[in-house]
Amino acid sequence: MRMRRTGTALAAGVLAGAVALAPGMAQAAVSSVPAATPQLATSGTDGSVEQVRQIVQCGDTMYAVGRFTAVKNPRSSTAIARRNAFAFSAASPYRVTGWNPNVNGQVNTAACAPDGNILLGGSFSSAGGAANANMARVNPTTGAALPWAYHPSKQVEHVEVVAGHALVGGYFPGYLNSVSPTTGIDDGYGTPAISGNYQFPGVRPNPTRVWNMSVSPDGTAVLVSGDFTSVGGAHHEQLFRLNLTPGAATVSAWTPTELFSDCATVEPFYAQDAAWSLDMNTVYVATTGYKPYNLSKSVPRSGPCDAAIAYPATETTFSGHAWINYTGCDSLYSVAADDSTVFVAGHQRWINNPRGCDNEGPGARPQTGLGEIDPVTGLAQTGPNRGRGLGADDLLRTADGLWIASDNLANTAMCAGQSGHMGICFLPD
Repeated sequence: MRMRRTGTALAAGVLAGAVALAPGMAQAAVSSVPAATPQLATSGTDGSVEQVRQIVQCGDTMYAVGRFTAVKNPRSSTAIARRNAFAFSAASPYRVTGWNPNVNGQVNTAACAPDGNILLGGSFSSAGGAANANMARVNPTTGAALPWAYHPSKQVEHVEVVAGHALVGGYFPGYLNSVSPTTGIDDGYGTPAISGNYQFPGVRPNPTRVWNMSVSPDGTAVLVSGDFTSVGGAHHEQLFRLNLTPGAATVSAWTPTELFSDCATVEPFYAQDAAWSLDMNTVYVATTGYKPYNLSKSVPRSGPCDAAIAYPATETTFSGHAWINYTGCDSLYSVAADDSTVFVAGHQRWINNPRGCDNEGPGARPQTGLGEIDPVTGLAQTGPNRGRGLGADDLLRTADGLWIASDNLANTAMCAGQSGHMGICFLPD
């Protein structure tokens, strides 16, 4: 499961009316030739679905977590048993390491602790060879369990270690807590009260939760997505900004009221991921949602559903957006950005598609699974795609390139037109 300007209405109108690539449009900075990296060992053709949910880099090692049973080294056919978490070198030849916490349930998130150890969160009861309910601290080399005090009663969706705190979000009471990243003991750092869920005609049950987090480039703020209607006593839906002020985190006034809209009744929570621009002036959001719940599949598209959206990062309540790029009724799950490209991923077939819904509308760009967008215009850039599968849950932009965490649904192994990338693809700079 991983975003500035004035003239917002004009930017949106330009995108809605002119979706073809502009002459001389830049190409995404990353290569269209993926590196040979580890991949999931199970093809999915037997009906099983395995998935890498998140990739994090801690020093010279990459840690990948999700729901899977085995992995393979680059260009190897030999399966290496790994339950739901594995590690590999961050530089070529990207070999799988001996790290093996052997987690007995799905791992949704991993984080680098300041003492060098690794924090894991998800839905499990055992990790590192010891009882660990939903969260664990493990050795970074062996994966063996280390002492850890915090074990939420329900699953953890995301952990971020920032400003000396481990911010833990999920389905458990309180939904967002702060603990010491080295002990798991409550560190006394205040987090806001979160409550509410989405209620509108025909909506399916949708439990309150914190789903995803994205730390600002300067480490002073966090974007938090999830299912809620009140944060710190103020009205926020889908996404809020948390400022990491001394003593307690404070909820920013930043709120795009466009996200108070309701998408399809089966997808009441739709703002799946958010990312900052490097200059912190813009927030990019990736959404699911299909369509506004009370509208048909009519075109042109409207509302914040199934789209990549750019919002000004100004700390105030506001309407509108800087730009919006519709997939044409296909979901996006993750977003990342560098100074020249906004990367979006999901199981979309197109981008630049405001005049299509489950079909390629006029001016749309075929771009399965991974898309690249110009951060200024909101229009597609040329760049690599990937197999659709379930959709990529996480994008990680590092100094070396773009990491994509995905799945094996229907033998999905394609990245940038090359096979051999089941669950993980890396596009170097």
